[in-house]
Amino acid sequence: MPLLNRDTADVIIVGAGAAGLAAAVFCARQAPGRRIFCVDGARNIGAKILVSGGARCNVTNRVVTERDFWGGDPRVIRNVLRAYPAARAASFFADLGVALQEEEDGKFFPTTNRARTVLDALIRALNDAGAELRPSCRISGVQRGAHGFAVSTQDGHTHDARIVVLATGGRSLPKTGSDGLGYQLARALGHGYIETTPALVPLILRPAEGPAEGPAEAGHYRRDSLHTRLAGVAYPVAVTVRSDGAGAARLEGSMLWTHFGVSGPVMLNASRHWLRARLEGRAADVLLHVLPGATFSELEAWLREQQREHPRALLRTVVASGLPASVAEAWIAAAGIDADTAMAHLTREERRRLIAGLLETPLGVVDSRGYNYAEVTAGGVPLSEIDSATMESRVCPGLYLIGEMLDVDGRIGGFNFQWAWSSAWVAANAIAKTLRA
Repeated sequence: MPLLNRDTADVIIVGAGAAGLAAAVFCARQAPGRRIFCVDGARNIGAKILVSGGARCNVTNRVVTERDFWGGDPRVIRNVLRAYPAARAASFFADLGVALQEEEDGKFFPTTNRARTVLDALIRALNDAGAELRPSCRISGVQRGAHGFAVSTQDGHTHDARIVVLATGGRSLPKTGSDGLGYQLARALGHGYIETTPALVPLILRPAEGPAEGPAEAGHYRRDSLHTRLAGVAYPVAVTVRSDGAGAARLEGSMLWTHFGVSGPVMLNASRHWLRARLEGRAADVLLHVLPGATFSELEAWLREQQREHPRALLRTVVASGLPASVAEAWIAAAGIDADTAMAHLTREERRRLIAGLLETPLGVVDSRGYNYAEVTAGGVPLSEIDSATMESRVCPGLYLIGEMLDVDGRIGGFNFQWAWSSAWVAANAIAKTLRA
């Protein structure tokens, strides 16, 4: 399908994901009557929106600051977020008829509990504002042209556009269409590139005992591995990612044991730190603290108290009072202690060995599940090449970059969607001023 019946447009937005759709809405509302097109190579657009948040779409969070993100300069991220904060995003969706409900940790979801509600509202708003959505339109190249840019499509058409917005996303969930095209287009126009890695992705652990039955990447794991024995168990923990030549990152949240390793919010957040360290050639360790917030002296005092007051109680019962029973037994076994040991018979050496394991256990991370399971991408176009007041390129005037293709990745909880809304609004606001002028 040709991109346009005519060969010119005021604005071509490449990518119809969260950032691209929002940019089209904001821009068309502020510059009515202008030719604004949002194009995407996929026939069914918005696939990443539809699968996000367990197909419920975690639209934003109650509080979003630069401290919720990693990647480029925090000052740039702060400027963009402050220009269009989470409260404005929530109001925007309320105006579109998408009622939101706040859940645990400040997460906002549509009350319908359907991501489709969010996608349909964005498409409806885009059409109502006068922009046009063009699916099944794969962009093959963007070059400087006589009237701004010459945008080429895979079907052989070339069109002039005064302004181009790159909103193609990163490399996460490639089955939704995120294949890194935006990086190629940006680099062809003079931009730099920070090597990417998956982020917010489950981690694969090596077997606890002996060799695996096959290569980890093929999905073969020993049945006697710790993570396979605990698969399906979730509970709050703390995690430290420690790497050579860099400060340690300490994170807290819920963890889920799986047949291949670990997942859950805290491990998804930790994944980017481990993967970035590996990309940079630094050795990294992931340390698990199954009793976050407790100190060695506090735990020792508590266990000694249990020995005095409940000498006949079994060790498994005492430890399970603060942990899932299966986890308690696994850590007791790892310390080389019989779980049926009476508290009165627990030796000082055993007690201290158990406490050390509860407070810090190395996890043998060998890999992640890759882009196919990653919720976002870490790395991308450097923020230093973007004007944070407009999202316009500093190296190619008239080009704007927004959303996930920039070197910004947020923690789990609606923060990456908020970055999409905020960066889209900043770009659209600046573009509308240019078009009106």
